[in-house]
Amino acid sequence: MAHPFSTKPFPSPISFAILILALLISNKHAYGCYKSIISFGDSLADTGNLLHIRQPNKPLESGRWPYGETFFHFPTGRFSDGRLVVDFIAQSLGLPFLEPFIGGKNANLSSRNFSKGVNFAVAGATALDISFLEKYGIFNSQTNVSLGTQLDWFKEFFATFCNTNPDCKIFLQTSLIIVGEIGGNEYNYAFMQGTDRKVIESFVSAIISNISFTVQELVKLGASTVMVPGNLPIGCLPCYLSYYKTSDGEEYDPKTGCLNWLNRFSEYHNDLLQMELNRIRGLYPHATFIYGDYYNAAMRLYPSPNKFGFTNTLRACCGVGGPYNYNASAMCSTPPATSCNDPSRYVSWDGLHLTEAAYRWIAQGLLEGPYTIPHIRTCSSKVYSLQCPCIYYRRETTYPPKVVINRIQTIFARFFWGDEMGQS
Repeated sequence: MAHPFSTKPFPSPISFAILILALLISNKHAYGCYKSIISFGDSLADTGNLLHIRQPNKPLESGRWPYGETFFHFPTGRFSDGRLVVDFIAQSLGLPFLEPFIGGKNANLSSRNFSKGVNFAVAGATALDISFLEKYGIFNSQTNVSLGTQLDWFKEFFATFCNTNPDCKIFLQTSLIIVGEIGGNEYNYAFMQGTDRKVIESFVSAIISNISFTVQELVKLGASTVMVPGNLPIGCLPCYLSYYKTSDGEEYDPKTGCLNWLNRFSEYHNDLLQMELNRIRGLYPHATFIYGDYYNAAMRLYPSPNKFGFTNTLRACCGVGGPYNYNASAMCSTPPATSCNDPSRYVSWDGLHLTEAAYRWIAQGLLEGPYTIPHIRTCSSKVYSLQCPCIYYRRETTYPPKVVINRIQTIFARFFWGDEMGQS
C-alpha cells in the first residue's frame, strides 16, 4: 500500500535548479573564529531550559535517572544519557557547556555570565506558535514555547547584555548561532496524534518560513554565522517504528529496517530548508549560512552499525516492551522502563532521542566530515578536544563530488520519476 508521501509534490523546475545550485555553488573564502555559541531549538539541543520551566508538581522525564547517566552522572535536563551535539560543538571550540537561559533568567539574568554562550532551546518546542497546531486539533503537552518565544528571549537577553557590554555587537558577530534542529516536534505531535498525513505535509512550508524569519532577524541584529540543522531520519526512530508498525515488508528499507515513507518526509523538509537557506544567502551576502545535515550524518549509522561501534540501531536503550523496546505509556525514567547496560552500543536512547554515542558521531560528521554546506572544519582532529579555541569555516567549500553526485541522482529520480526510484 502506497503512502501519500510516495506521491508528494516536489519542487518546480526553478526550485529544483536552486537546490542543485545550493549543493554546487562556490563563494569567496571566508574564515572565522567563534568565541561563543548561541543556540535555539528543541530537545535535541536543550541543556536544561524545560527542566527550569516545569512546575515541581509536573516532573520532567529528563530530570530523572537514568537521563544523564553516561557523562554527567546525574540528570541535567538533557534528553539523552549524556552530551548532545551542541555540547560536542562547544567542547571542540574550547568553550564551556551552554548555560540554559531560563535557569539564568530565574537567577537574575543580569548577574549571570553568558559571554561564552547561551542556550534558548526548549525540549518540546515548536517552530510554529502552538495556536497554529491547535487549529488542527494537535496539542503539545510539554510546553507552549515556540521558536518565536525563543527569539523574544534572545532579544531580551541581548538588550540586557548590551547595557553592560559595549562590545555586544562584536560578541554576536563572533558567535556561532545554531537555529535548530527545530520543526521536528510539529511532525512528532501530529503523526503521533493521528493527524492526516496530507495535513502534516502542508505544515512544512510554514515551518520553513518561521525558521527563515528567525534566521533573518538574527542577521539583522548583527549575527554573522548561522548554522541551521535539518531533521533527523524519523523513519528510524523506535517511537515511529512502533506506532506505524506494519506487516508490509516493502514499507521498510531492507538495509536499515527504517520506514521509507517517513524518511522521505524528513528529506522533503530538509530539501525545502536548503532551498530557503540558498535564497537568503542571496539576500545577506555578508553573512554565512551553514546547513547542518543531521539526516545524513545520522543515517550512515544504520546500514553499517558495527563500523561505528553500535550493536543496536532500532531498539531504544531505555524503554520497555515490543520489538523496538518502546512503549508510549512507559517512557524512559518511568517504571517499568529500564536502561540498557551499555548505551554506547545503541543509537536510540529513549525511542525519540539519541544516545551520547550517536550524537558524538553526528557532531563529528558536521565538524570533520562532509555534513555541512558550506563545509566547516575544526582546528582539532577530534570533536571532543578541548584544545581548539575556534572553528574555521570556508564558504567556498561544499560536499565532496561523490556526495554531490549521489544527492543529485536522488533528486533527479524523485523529480522526474517519483519516489519509487529512490526507496532503497
